[in-house]
Amino acid sequence: MTRIWPIALGVFLIMLPVTAVVPLLYELTEGRFPGSNDLDRHLFMSANMAGSLVMAITAGLWSDRLGKRKALIVPSLFVFSLMLFLMYLPLPYPAQLGLRFMEGGAHMVVLVLAMTLVADVAPDQKKGRSLGLVGASMSLGVATGSVLGGRIPPEHATNLFLYGGSLIFALALAAMMVLKDAPIRSAAQRLPVMLKLIAKQHALAIPYVFTFVDRLTVGFIISTVSLYFATVLDLSPAQIGIAMATFLLPFGALTYPAGLLCERVSPIALMSVGSVLYGVYLIALGLGGADQILMIMAFGGLVAALMLAPSIILTSQLAGKDQQATAMGGFHLAGSLGFMLGPMLGVGGMALIKSLGLPVYPGIFILVGSLEILCVLGLLPWLIRVHSRRATHKEVLAAQGDQY
Repeated sequence: MTRIWPIALGVFLIMLPVTAVVPLLYELTEGRFPGSNDLDRHLFMSANMAGSLVMAITAGLWSDRLGKRKALIVPSLFVFSLMLFLMYLPLPYPAQLGLRFMEGGAHMVVLVLAMTLVADVAPDQKKGRSLGLVGASMSLGVATGSVLGGRIPPEHATNLFLYGGSLIFALALAAMMVLKDAPIRSAAQRLPVMLKLIAKQHALAIPYVFTFVDRLTVGFIISTVSLYFATVLDLSPAQIGIAMATFLLPFGALTYPAGLLCERVSPIALMSVGSVLYGVYLIALGLGGADQILMIMAFGGLVAALMLAPSIILTSQLAGKDQQATAMGGFHLAGSLGFMLGPMLGVGGMALIKSLGLPVYPGIFILVGSLEILCVLGLLPWLIRVHSRRATHKEVLAAQGDQY
């Protein structure tokens, strides 16, 4: 584990400037560029996610072709730092969106290759705990970043880019000295290979659809909900940061116990129940007042943990031993696509509700929350079929074991 903890620490640190933007989203858009509309504000988040999506697909392939991880991680950290510094400058909004796109891409290269390097370095018998440590570092970094961003005074919101740029620059220098490559043990999978696997194993579409919808709502939360907190509930950046952390901390802390629960309870059942409750949480978020937000966000973090671990475990179970990497690649691709489209769901849904002459709030929350519930109802026949098939398979294996 001596080579894992520095990577885990680095993953924690690179998440800080990314999520510190969330409580300051209004100040960095409308506050900095007066007259910006809903679409403009949501694009500030989507541009970053679009860059992340592109690099999530290509970073591993480039690294495999080069035969090294560090040779891409370190330059990407310097690019990440440079983009943050440039965003501090009073550049036009279209230029800011371009920088956000490149920042998201550089960040994703570092994140993907850091986690891949852990898989390369960790012994097989310790790979689970090693990846778990990095995953926990990422979740903790997301929660911490939202709190730290909320501590920056609104009138000095752009200082975030100076702080973040300095942090990532220092991390790039440290990576030059600390990181060491290892023989490549896990190759990235190409998109056509992922699509062929889905065509062969149709049931994989279940966790893929669920993670797409789940991450769609997360993109909605860090954009539309953040702006709702600032403009409708009149919460300060510090209060928004605490609210986001109240959601993210239970989510990160309870994901591992939820994975253990899947050893006793069907992941399909757990994922379905969690998704329905998550839909209820989103609807409640639009109906609750400012004094109820922390309690509702904590409930959301709890049920979100019930969704993530089962969907990952189900993906692994359905893929079989020989297709794990390919199946997981498709799983993360579906999630990244949903994450990118989440802010667009928010602004598009708000425009639709306005055109119908209905109140935007809580209408948009009811719409997005209903998507989670409809996802379960729409796939219910398939969920029951796959659940029954897997239960029968387990009974057959148990009976065979009894014979011996």
